[in-house]
Amino acid sequence: MTIGSAGSSIVVPRNFRLLEELERGEKGIGDGTVSYGMDDGDDIYMRSWTGTIIGPLNTVHDGRIYQLKLFCDKDYPEKPPTVRFHTRIKMACVNLETGVVEAKKFGMLANWQREFTMENILIQLKKEMAASYNRKLAQPPEGTYY
Repeated sequence: MTIGSAGSSIVVPRNFRLLEELERGEKGIGDGTVSYGMDDGDDIYMRSWTGTIIGPLNTVHDGRIYQLKLFCDKDYPEKPPTVRFHTRIKMACVNLETGVVEAKKFGMLANWQREFTMENILIQLKKEMAASYNRKLAQPPEGTYY
C-alpha cells in the first residue's frame, strides 16, 4: 500500500501492512465464506497464515470447507505469498500432488501487484472454484488432506 498525493508516495512497511491484513481478517470478510488469520500468534515476522474458503453455491464445492496455508516471505507484499491448499481439491490452478496454487496458472499470483492482499487471493480462488472449467470437476473425498 502506498500513501501520498500528486506524485509523491510513501510505501507502507511490510509489518504495518501485515498488521492491517490481520486486523481485517479478524473482523471477518463480506458474507463470511472467506476468512484468514495468523497460523502462529508468536511468529513476530508474521509469515505463516491460514485461510478458509467455503465452497461456492451450485458447484461441486458447495458447502465444502477448504483450508489453505499462505506463507508471506520477507519480500511480501512486493512478491506474492506462497499459497497451498491443505484440504485436497481439484482445480486447474492447483498442483494435484502438493496442493500448491501454481502462480503461472492463477492470474492474480502471476500478475502480482503490491496492492493485492491475502483477502484478494482467497476471494479470487473462490471465484475460480465457480469458473466453468472448475465448477464440475470431480473432487477428492471430503476430509482428505495433502
